[in-house]
Amino acid sequence: MGLVSRLRGLLFRERAGPPEAPPPPAPSPPAGPPWWERRGAALAASARAFFRIRGSVGRTATVLLGLLPVVAVLVLWWLVTLGAAPEARIVSPAILPSPAEVVRSFPSLWFDRELMRSLVTSLARVVGGFLVAAAVALPLGIAMGAFSRVKALFQPMAAAGSYLPIAAIVPLTLMWFGTGEKQKVMFLAIASFVVLLPLVVKAIDGVDSVYLNTAYTLGASRWQSVRKVLLGIAWPDIFDALRLTFGVGWAYIILAEIVAAERGLGNLIIGAQRRGPREHIYLVLVVIVLMAFLADRLFLSVARLLFPYRGDRR
Repeated sequence: MGLVSRLRGLLFRERAGPPEAPPPPAPSPPAGPPWWERRGAALAASARAFFRIRGSVGRTATVLLGLLPVVAVLVLWWLVTLGAAPEARIVSPAILPSPAEVVRSFPSLWFDRELMRSLVTSLARVVGGFLVAAAVALPLGIAMGAFSRVKALFQPMAAAGSYLPIAAIVPLTLMWFGTGEKQKVMFLAIASFVVLLPLVVKAIDGVDSVYLNTAYTLGASRWQSVRKVLLGIAWPDIFDALRLTFGVGWAYIILAEIVAAERGLGNLIIGAQRRGPREHIYLVLVVIVLMAFLADRLFLSVARLLFPYRGDRR
């Protein structure tokens, strides 16, 4: 029986053929790129996202990105003025004091130089010049934007004013208005008028003619079309022009107060440049920037209340 079983097993094994080979091992997954290539690809993707054309930026990212250059300037300022002795510094303290020295000089500017009184004086001059410029530029700009013949009449003068160097107006206003308060207000008024007039004309010109044609179809008169259509649509842009123009007064306040000014921020800068301390120059510049920024924020808040349909303006 055992012999028969062996023969039967050998017979069936030959019929079945050779034994099956074991399956080949599964191929190992391909190795990924090295870490430096993965890091480079991530950096390239971040750069493409950062420089996306007209990409959206959140409020937090906007604040952080805006703070980066300010922090970089402060750090660079601190580095070039680092050192107790003047000889150890990269930049002499007579040219650029350190940030700590500028901050420590604030009490003397506030009490000895009466910073607040000068600030109020400069603010009154800026507001006065702004109001005079607006009183002239608004009606003239609206008329130029609405009526083509009025625009053709005043356009050469407006174009010449846009090329006029503002500093050259100082001696002219001294001849016309003397050295008193009127000269400073009128200088700021002229400088603001040159900026405001073309912006008002552009705002009126930007109103689509479709609105005018619709108003004419509904029976609106000429003055109703100007008042309710052109002005009604252009007021947000006109308000933005006023907002921009108010900042021009702060940009030229030093030129306005450079001659025969008993008080004012420009007078403080001239006095610090002549008699010292030089730290006051930088402090007054910071005050001017802060005042202009606060005024801009105030105009922006009013614009959001008056024109909520224009969306959030930053």
